[in-house]
Amino acid sequence: MIKLINSQSMFEQLFKDNYAGLCYFATQILNDAAVANDVVQETFIMYWNLKDEDKQKVGSVKGFLYQSVKNCCLNKLRREKIEQAYLKLQQAEPIEEAVALNLMIKSEVLSEINKILSSLPEGCQQVFRMGYLDGLKNQEIADALGISINTVKTQKKRGLQLIRTKLNPDFFAIALMFFLK
Repeated sequence: MIKLINSQSMFEQLFKDNYAGLCYFATQILNDAAVANDVVQETFIMYWNLKDEDKQKVGSVKGFLYQSVKNCCLNKLRREKIEQAYLKLQQAEPIEEAVALNLMIKSEVLSEINKILSSLPEGCQQVFRMGYLDGLKNQEIADALGISINTVKTQKKRGLQLIRTKLNPDFFAIALMFFLK
C-alpha cells in the first residue's frame, strides 16, 4: 500500500527531509543555486497540487521528486539555450558590444581578485577593499579603522604585492587599469 502524502504535516516532513538534497542535485545540473532552489520549490508545489488519484500512481515519492527536478532543470537549460541562440541572432550595436565586453572583463578580473583577496590576512584584506574597491582615500581608511596612515599605505602595498604573485599576469595588468582610475 502506497502511503499518500496529503496532510500538511506529512508534506512538511517530506519537504524538510528532501529539500536540501534536491537543491544540491538541481544546482549540479544548473550551476546556479538560486535557480535550483526555485526549481525544487516549484516541484514541491507541483507535487502538493497533484490530485489524490495521481499521487497514488507515484511509486516512490522521492524518485518522483528527483525525476521532476531533473526534468524541470533540463527544460530550463533547453529554454536558456534557445534564448541564447536568439540573442546571438540579434545584431547588437558596436558600442553596446564594447561596453558589454568591458563589463565582462571587469567582472572576471574582480571575481578573480575577490578569490585571491579572501586568502589575504584580514587586516590587509580590509584595507585593500576599502582603498581599491570602495575608493576611499588613505586618510579615510585610517580614520575608519583607527590605524595610522602609514599602516594603510603599507597594507595596500602588501596587498598589491600578494595579488601580483597570485594573479594571472594578464589579469594583473587589467586590474591595475581599474584600480588606478
